[in-house]
Amino acid sequence: MADTQQVDETADAKQAAKAERRAAKLAKQINGFAKQHGGAEGQVAYIGERGARIVLVGEDGGWGDLMAPTYAIAQQAVEKAGITVHEDFDGEFAAKVTTGRYEWTRMAGIQVGGPSNS
Repeated sequence: MADTQQVDETADAKQAAKAERRAAKLAKQINGFAKQHGGAEGQVAYIGERGARIVLVGEDGGWGDLMAPTYAIAQQAVEKAGITVHEDFDGEFAAKVTTGRYEWTRMAGIQVGGPSNS
């Protein structure tokens, strides 16, 4: 019985270390984005089995996103990065996003049969 417990503890420790490394890597990417865009705010959204999406909005209106394998890792990453995290992607937060021609033609092309980006 003791052997099984030791194996479980070792596996748990390895899994925790892997999650910590993934969160640290995401935090580094978040900090890189923030540095490039004069600061950043974010929102973490659970998307089911695939994990969680971290949406980032820079002070300059630039935006991007990252994927985390779990919601817990995403939360840990934004905490490590020290950015402001919003509960929702609401109107005030969403209004900070600057979209360009690419986004508008891409959205139109997907949604209503608009022009392609070529």
